[in-house]
Amino acid sequence: MINIKKLILLIPCTLLFAGCKVTYSFSGASISPEVKTVSIPRFPNNALLVAPILSSTLTEALQDRFSRQTRLTLVPEGGDLNFEGGNEYAVRNNLTITVRVRFTNTIDPSQNYDKTFSAFAPYNSDQLLQNAEPTLIPEIVEQLVEDIFNAAVSQW
Repeated sequence: MINIKKLILLIPCTLLFAGCKVTYSFSGASISPEVKTVSIPRFPNNALLVAPILSSTLTEALQDRFSRQTRLTLVPEGGDLNFEGGNEYAVRNNLTITVRVRFTNTIDPSQNYDKTFSAFAPYNSDQLLQNAEPTLIPEIVEQLVEDIFNAAVSQW
């Protein structure tokens, strides 16, 4: 008799929670299920003093982040989410990289942006910039990728 009462109480609770949907994401990304692809073409380097590894380092790091932390398929162009970039430059005693990104979400255009992201890392003034770049660029790119990724798919 007691088991029947428990069962009668359990059925409405089960039905009540059956319509609920909870999703978890360890990356903090909240990407609409309609979004299937992302395109991240090579970011150009338009700086006066060009760091040869910068364009490929930034592009590959952003592509890698989306590949590792989302279910999206990376396509060369025309993705549901699309990134374009340009304008990196350096400043005295700080290596500052500024990149302009036009992000397009073809599924939800209200999330589109045309935005500038900037990150920097200091280096000793007695060190030549070209000697500091191999260490600083990956550090700065990591921060830029974090900011670009979060602006596109983390709806905090």
